[in-house]
Amino acid sequence: MENYPAPARALVAELSAAAASDPDRAVAIQGAPGCNSHIAAVEAFPDGLPLPCFGFEDAIDAVREGRAGRALIPIENSLHGRVADIHFLIPESGLAIIGEHFMPIRYCLLALDRETKVAEAMSHPQALGQCRHWLRTRGIKPVGYPDTAGAAAAVAEMGRPEIGAIAPRLAADLYGLQVIGTGLEDSEDNTTRFVVLARDGALPQGTGPFMTTFVFEVKNVPAALYKALGGFATNGVNMTKLESYQRGASFAATEFYTDIEGHPEDPAVARALEELKFHTKWLRVLGTYPQARARTVA
Repeated sequence: MENYPAPARALVAELSAAAASDPDRAVAIQGAPGCNSHIAAVEAFPDGLPLPCFGFEDAIDAVREGRAGRALIPIENSLHGRVADIHFLIPESGLAIIGEHFMPIRYCLLALDRETKVAEAMSHPQALGQCRHWLRTRGIKPVGYPDTAGAAAAVAEMGRPEIGAIAPRLAADLYGLQVIGTGLEDSEDNTTRFVVLARDGALPQGTGPFMTTFVFEVKNVPAALYKALGGFATNGVNMTKLESYQRGASFAATEFYTDIEGHPEDPAVARALEELKFHTKWLRVLGTYPQARARTVA
């Protein structure tokens, strides 16, 4: 808790105590109270108890250790792409993806008063990236910070009116700051996708529609990826995400993080996954969960 700025610590303590009283209802989030993950957790789980954690690893550990029943983690943003390190952390976590949540993201410039021109704006790198055009046209220097609401709490603690924070409006209310500007995001359709992580990854039942997320490593042979993915095309399985990343320093072992529409027990998906296994070194399904938003456009 000492990692948080002083204005946030009392709120963190209050929310943490509530979560500790009923861990099954606790939803671990990364960031100080008032961050986007806090708002998303309240939206996705109206009866849940948000548990603020300083880092993504801390939120994952809270679920692994039984201090929270679930974690709600941002995985990608429509403007700024994937959230750094998440594609490493989720596969290594031992947790399963059991759901997803989409939330429009709206940012404000927060500061101590309206009279002083803001020269620097602190926020999470994702938020700074989503507002980069707004900041550049106004000559405001972006300064990275571990989370948006934490940056707002830090601005309140520093007491320097020339330094502002980019954060949700809720953070202004919680930390006693003024809203200097609104609508900072570079696109009105700015949206973040969150995934829900839990210890129990039992396959969901029902009619769906479902999403399935998995990671795999291709064999180091020519056209390996083309061959590996052929089964999804021939079986009519819609792939909505395919992202690569390197593991280690050799740059020879490429891993892929993938989302598809469908359930592993669907015959077409089962055939596609079986063909994928044949052309890869390994395959690990991270979770199957109900779609929160339709992917296929008619």
